Amino acid sequence: MKKITALIFLFSIFNSSAQEFGKNYYSFDASYFYGTIAEHNPDIAHLITGHPTGLILGFNKKSFGFEDWEKRYNYPDVGASFTYQDMKNPSLGENYGLYAHMNFYLFKRNLMFRIGQGLVYTSNPYNPDDNYKNNAYGSRLLSSTYLMANYKKEKIFEGLGLQAGLSLIHYSNADFKSPNSSTNTITFNLGLNYVLDNQNLPNYIPKGPREKYTEPIHFNFVLRSGVNTMGIIGSKQYPFLTFSAYADKVLNHKSTLQAGTEVFFSKAMEERIYYQSVAFPSGNTTGDEDSKRVGVFVGHQLNFNKLSVITHLGYYAYYPYEHFVDQLYNRVGLQRKITEDLWASLTVRSHYANAEAVEFSIGYRL
Repeated sequence: MKKITALIFLFSIFNSSAQEFGKNYYSFDASYFYGTIAEHNPDIAHLITGHPTGLILGFNKKSFGFEDWEKRYNYPDVGASFTYQDMKNPSLGENYGLYAHMNFYLFKRNLMFRIGQGLVYTSNPYNPDDNYKNNAYGSRLLSSTYLMANYKKEKIFEGLGLQAGLSLIHYSNADFKSPNSSTNTITFNLGLNYVLDNQNLPNYIPKGPREKYTEPIHFNFVLRSGVNTMGIIGSKQYPFLTFSAYADKVLNHKSTLQAGTEVFFSKAMEERIYYQSVAFPSGNTTGDEDSKRVGVFVGHQLNFNKLSVITHLGYYAYYPYEHFVDQLYNRVGLQRKITEDLWASLTVRSHYANAEAVEFSIGYRL
């Protein structure tokens, strides 16, 4: 159910932008890629045995400035992608992904930068009996992010164009189920694009003078929850709760700064403390350590229409048990405005490259 909720939330990127004044205009693209798995963790070295290949298929809704936010970001595309990747290792198998994405353009729209977020089905996840070598994917469903930087030329011949560049594809389940060493694939991609109704595209609506915009300081109260594991293979899934309170300051239409504090309650960490005390009675863990954490953080909110990209950098100011994760943490994800005061988000909280949890959050802004 959590994965289905995530998918619905992610594709609200596309659906929330489908309403605009005038007709919608669309394009397709298809790219073949060839690459290599980066050894970001020595634990996955045995899984890097070949050069992964695959396809990226994209469906895009083009923008021309019918809405103000489109002008601020140089008329981006919003869309959906499908990916197929052969990992070239029998233990890793094949991955099939479905994403929501946005395309941003630079240098007279010749350089396209795409960021996609979605869910992936992997054909051969970890199994203690049949596939014990796969310590990268502990579950059949994974969360995934992919980045693409392409030189893109549209309408070379009627609606047909070319594109080529580099992509980075990340697969992880954010410790939803262990193991979770994850993979990152760096690829070269080459493909075609096609613009529908290419003879009747409208002109871009001029941006006009930049308007100064700001708001007074607002306060936010947030409840975050989900499930994760102890980070040990075979661990059960345990619920967690995080209560956050922070202030935000809107600088302009695009940027909002944030600063606040939060309290973490983690059943997985409580079980990890107990496990360590029993499994290693001569170690440093007694079993009486407090599993709660208190963090302070600063952040940034990059605003599009009703959707925002959230980035936080935090530090556990109260952290009595320091053997679970690092004291510095980060949070990255998407936030969607529901009403003027109520919002929801999906984020991943990590410690450097080590993800601890996928968080579903509901927040109220005063």
